[in-house]
Amino acid sequence: MSARGFTALLEDAADRIADISRADLQVMLRRAALRLRNAGGISMEDDVEDALRNLAGELGMTRNDMIRFIVREWMEKNTYLPVHALDEDGDVDGSA
Repeated sequence: MSARGFTALLEDAADRIADISRADLQVMLRRAALRLRNAGGISMEDDVEDALRNLAGELGMTRNDMIRFIVREWMEKNTYLPVHALDEDGDVDGSA
């Protein structure tokens, strides 16, 4: 079930709470708790979600770390954030 469908189901249940059985309400609340626990804050379309998880796995990152990395890179490349430039004239540690 999609997030929108589930949200509509919860809203419908809230509108007719007296008509919902205790067991059905329990199931909906458990599903809602599970979705909130696993949400990560941002939901994507299925194809984007799959690509994001695959890329995060390849790079050894979590989904949320991957999203933060992508957003930072995009913001730097589009000049919304300053780029971390290396100082070529500065001293460096290590062997030459």
